[in-house]
Amino acid sequence: MKQFNFYKQFKNKKVLITGHTGFKGSWLTSWLVMLGAKVTGLSINIPTTPSHFKAIKLKNKINHKKVDIRNLKLLKKTFKKYQPDYVFHLAAQSLVKKSYYDPIYTWETNTIGTLNVLESLREIKKNCIAVLITSDKSYKNLEIKRGYKENDILGGKDPYSASKASAELAIQSHISSFFPLKKTKVLVGIARAGNVIGGGDWSENRLIPDCVKSWSKNKRVLIRNSQSTRPWQHILEAVRGYLLLALTLKKNKKLHGEAFNFGPENTKNYSVIFLIKLMKKYWKEISWKMPNKKKKSFYESNLLKLNSNKAKIKLKWKCILTFAETISMVANWYKSYYSKPKQIQKVSLNQINEYEKLLKKRSI
Repeated sequence: MKQFNFYKQFKNKKVLITGHTGFKGSWLTSWLVMLGAKVTGLSINIPTTPSHFKAIKLKNKINHKKVDIRNLKLLKKTFKKYQPDYVFHLAAQSLVKKSYYDPIYTWETNTIGTLNVLESLREIKKNCIAVLITSDKSYKNLEIKRGYKENDILGGKDPYSASKASAELAIQSHISSFFPLKKTKVLVGIARAGNVIGGGDWSENRLIPDCVKSWSKNKRVLIRNSQSTRPWQHILEAVRGYLLLALTLKKNKKLHGEAFNFGPENTKNYSVIFLIKLMKKYWKEISWKMPNKKKKSFYESNLLKLNSNKAKIKLKWKCILTFAETISMVANWYKSYYSKPKQIQKVSLNQINEYEKLLKKRSI
């Protein structure tokens, strides 16, 4: 299958994004703006300070709306008004640790919020493609060595993971009940991405943000679970997966309702400590410390892999960056931000442009 020309496909298209002010959402929004899309973004707030959204001045380039996805009435009104060609749902409470402190908000946002988006999609009276982003943590994590496949059992020991798995049940139920393939104008795809890293993430209790916040102040960072492995990938790899899923779904309606994993090859999982040591090549002022061994206050998985063969076969998607290239992009983005913050908008745009150039050389 020939690769899509993103510019031709998204130029002048109306795109509605929930959670556009977050880390993933801001990179997706930025790329779509570069592609010439007419973006409307819905978000309750800007979730972090600093933020990628503010740093690259995205608010001035889109139709920015303050909307809480828990507010069904307002959400339905917004969908009905804008009648988008594409919808990308990313709004979420995305932190595992926070889900222990505020499980009700986590469930309301991740499960009921997704249900509200599904209900709002029923207000769209034209052909529309909706990509709903859940999580790799939607799977019931059995700490197995093989990568999880899309048909593996869903579940979750912590409130965040369980809320995401529950959201997927809501999606499947709504597709069967209200978006049957033979009648629907709205086609839905589900995306599950492995741990994404990249410039502009300042979320709490995440490895890269914790590191750069400490290192920028010449402080040692506390590293939890140094041997935990993750399918680290650059944010642009996952975002490209979302865009490809949308375009492929538009071309092939038989993919309606299917889920897709987006993660590196199963052999490309790396430990926390390996990532830290690789960062040291690009950021010399790095130091870290390990916590005193004691019982953790909340569950955190040590092993998590995805099998992305389905995306490779049906969407012609795969990660194109090496792990070293990924870390180089991440480290250089943050170093640029802390040394020359006024130029960071250009840095983000340049990274997207460079990624697009590599894509032409390395895509399937």
